[in-house]
Amino acid sequence: MIQFRTMLLAGVAAMSLAGAATSGSAWAEDIKEVQMLHWWTSGGEAAALNVLKQDLAKEGYAWKDVPVAGGGGEAAMTTLKAMVAAGNPPTASQILGYFALDYAEAGKLGDITELATKQGWDKSIPAALQKFTTTDGKWGAVPVNIHSVNWVWINKAVMEKIGGTEPKTFDDFVALLDKAKAAGVVPLALGGQPWQEATMFDSVVASTGGIDFYKKAFIDLDESALTSDTMKKAFDNLAKLRDYTDPNYAGRDWNLATAMVINGEALVQVMGDWAKGEFNAAKKVAGTDFLCYRFPGTDGAVIYNTDMFAMFDVSADRKAAQLALADATMSPSFQSAFNVVKGSVPARMDVPDTDFDICGKKGIADVKAANAAGNFVGSMAQNYAQPPAIAGAYHDVVTKFFHGEIKSSDDAVKELLAAIDAAK
Repeated sequence: MIQFRTMLLAGVAAMSLAGAATSGSAWAEDIKEVQMLHWWTSGGEAAALNVLKQDLAKEGYAWKDVPVAGGGGEAAMTTLKAMVAAGNPPTASQILGYFALDYAEAGKLGDITELATKQGWDKSIPAALQKFTTTDGKWGAVPVNIHSVNWVWINKAVMEKIGGTEPKTFDDFVALLDKAKAAGVVPLALGGQPWQEATMFDSVVASTGGIDFYKKAFIDLDESALTSDTMKKAFDNLAKLRDYTDPNYAGRDWNLATAMVINGEALVQVMGDWAKGEFNAAKKVAGTDFLCYRFPGTDGAVIYNTDMFAMFDVSADRKAAQLALADATMSPSFQSAFNVVKGSVPARMDVPDTDFDICGKKGIADVKAANAAGNFVGSMAQNYAQPPAIAGAYHDVVTKFFHGEIKSSDDAVKELLAAIDAAK
C-alpha cells in the first residue's frame, strides 16, 4: 500500500516552484478572504459553520467555501491533496489528526506558533489534541471541537411508547432493540457505509472488553488483543446489531439515519455527537424530544475525534486572513457558540458549559473526567487511534464482516490482524 505521506511528498517540487512564482507578490495588499475546504454539508454542520463565517465577517473577511460532500471526509481529503500538489492550497482545511501530521511533516503547513504562544493555547487544549496540532513545537493547526463517538441517540416519544429505559449493558441494549422491533419500529438507524460501521464498532469493542482492552487493541495494536476471544466476542456483538437495521440501510448517509430517529421512524442511532447538530437543526430539544446516553458499557470513557483546521503555508498577502481565522476559531466565545450548534464540545477546557443543553453539559463533564483519568482515547474509525492507512484497513474488515463477506468472528480477527500488518 502506498502511504499517504509518500503521496504528499511527491508534490514537493511542484509546491516549491509555485512558491517561487508567488514570492514576487508576497508583500501585496492583504487579501481579505478566507478560503476554507470542508465536508460540513449537512444542515446541522452548515449551521455551525455559519457561526464562524459571521465572526469573520465582523472582522471584514469574506468567506470562500470549498465544500466537498461526504460525511467521513474521504472525498475532501482527495480534493485537498490535489490542491496542495498543484501549489494552490486553501487558507485552511477541515482535517483529521494524522492527515494534519502528514502535511506538517511534508512542510506544507504554515506556522502560527506566535499566536498560539501569545494566547496560551497549550494551557487550555488537552495534550492528546496537541499531538496533532503541533509538530516539532510549531503550531500548524487549531482544534475546533471535541467530538466523541460512543453515544446513542434515542427518540424519546418512541422510547416511551415501547416502555424502554436507559440501557446500561450491551445485553440491555439488545433487549431495548427487541422492544422496538416488537412494536414495529426500526430499532437501529444505520447508514451502511464503511466509516459508519467502523465508528459503531469502536463503541462495541470498548463495551465488550472495556476501555483498557480498547487501548491495548487499537492504540497499542497488541496482537494478542486483536486476535483474542474478547475481540471475537466484539465481532459477534456487532453481528447482533446488524439484525436490527432496516433493509434499506446500505449506502445511507449518516444524517439520513439521524433523520429517521428525529422523525420517529427509528428508535436509536449509534453515532458521534455531530448527530446532535441535526437534532438542533430540526428544532428538537434534548431531554424533551430526544435522549443521549453513552454507548452501554462505555461510561467513564470518551472515544474522541476532533475537527481541526489545518493552516497551510500561504503567501504573505493571505497570512493576515489565516491568523484572523485561527484567532476566531480559538476564542472562547466561538468555541461555545459553534459547539452549541454543532453538537460537539469545546476543544478548550476553560469554556463554561452555560449555554449547552443537557447532552452538551454531559459531554463537557465526560471529556474532563476521561481526560483526567487517562480514558480519553482516539477513535480508530475516525483516524485518531492510528494513521489513515491502518484506519482504512480497519474500515475494510469491519464493513466486510458487517455485510457478510467475512463469515465468522474467527475469520474476522485473522483478517483484521493481517490487514493492519499490511497497512503498517
